[in-house]
Amino acid sequence: MAENGERTLALLVEDDPNIVDLIRSNLTVRGYDTASTADADEALLLLETQEPDIILLDLMLPGADGMELCRQIRERSAVAVIVVSARGGERDKVNALNMGADDYMTKPFSVEELMARITATLRRTRPPAATDHQLSTIEAGTVVIDLPAQQVTLAGTPVHLTPTEFALLRELALNRGKLLTHSYLLRRVWGPAYQTETEYLRVYVRRLRAKLGDDGAQLILTAPRAGYRFAPD
Repeated sequence: MAENGERTLALLVEDDPNIVDLIRSNLTVRGYDTASTADADEALLLLETQEPDIILLDLMLPGADGMELCRQIRERSAVAVIVVSARGGERDKVNALNMGADDYMTKPFSVEELMARITATLRRTRPPAATDHQLSTIEAGTVVIDLPAQQVTLAGTPVHLTPTEFALLRELALNRGKLLTHSYLLRRVWGPAYQTETEYLRVYVRRLRAKLGDDGAQLILTAPRAGYRFAPD
């Protein structure tokens, strides 16, 4: 259900009508609006015209490369993306996360788990409720993190982060100098059900470092087999 009484639109990019009907019926009863397509070009058009809040993306679409579609979606939008695919290999999951997916589920899946992951992903990709310690700006080298605006600049140039990338950076920066364990970061950023999904963390730390340029490796420090810390002042 959308928060604050607002409707939430889910776009299903899936060619199996049975799966579309199953997901749509469960989303509808929970108050979501839905749209669906099995065509990659139409998915990109709906992304622009309908502005969905979340996309459930199958990787095995007729006549299209699902990974490439995921990349194109992420180039155009910060929309929440959950890949729902029969391809369950570790490489597929890491590749999808590298393309910008926020989460990855393998078919067959339980409806309850899918709904829980949709809720968790939307919560993560929407701005958090303001609290006193978030109403501030953090400066580290040439990186400036505007917490309430969810904006980052590098030497004055905007850095385009996905909501999940920003959520991870925010958690690290708010705990500057403290060692944050893998399980802690996974729980805080993704949710309690993700605390063993260490590949999510590895991929997103790598993405953050790359986007922050030379400062990235200096700011986000690895504690081998333990976790990560944001460089102290």
